[in-house]
Amino acid sequence: MPFAFKRLVLLVSIAAAYAADKDAPPFKPAPAASYANHQTNAQVTIAVEPYVTDDKVKAAFGKLSPYQYGILPVLVVIQNDSDKTIKLDRLKVEYVGPNHDRVDATPANEVRYLKPPKRPDVITGPGGMTKVLKPKKNPLDEWEIQGRAFAAGMLPPGQSASGFFYFQTEVQHGSTIYLNGLTEAGGKDLFYFEIPLQ
Repeated sequence: MPFAFKRLVLLVSIAAAYAADKDAPPFKPAPAASYANHQTNAQVTIAVEPYVTDDKVKAAFGKLSPYQYGILPVLVVIQNDSDKTIKLDRLKVEYVGPNHDRVDATPANEVRYLKPPKRPDVITGPGGMTKVLKPKKNPLDEWEIQGRAFAAGMLPPGQSASGFFYFQTEVQHGSTIYLNGLTEAGGKDLFYFEIPLQ
């Protein structure tokens, strides 16, 4: 097979793969009440969903699978059906295991540092010359980690907000996600939410 033909086949396959990714529907969470793991307090509904299965992970993170590197991404969707604006700037989210051990969410901008970069390989060539090979990119240093993280600071009436929180743990039977720190714009604290992960 001529080299030019092989090159053409390679370029066509790359273009097809790029087009397939481009045609994939954009990631959009469902309404909070539609998730199996949700709770409503004071007309505020919060849903949580761990992202560990391939189909879910691919929809949100593409080729990156944070769970295989020890990072549990949990989608949090908040729907405000009250008539008051909810402040989310002090929102605290924890993973609570079946033995009541707690894991704080890791800030999205720190996730990429959880897997240290690999040292570059060195090979020895003819005459004792050495060549440093380019190290592989850190797999957790992808835009989706920060780009899909929960970032809302305020939630007006009738609106919803969503995003991921990241935990250095694995999904365990009987675990829950504990959320507190939600307040009404006037300063009144809302009840905490404790939602089981099924």
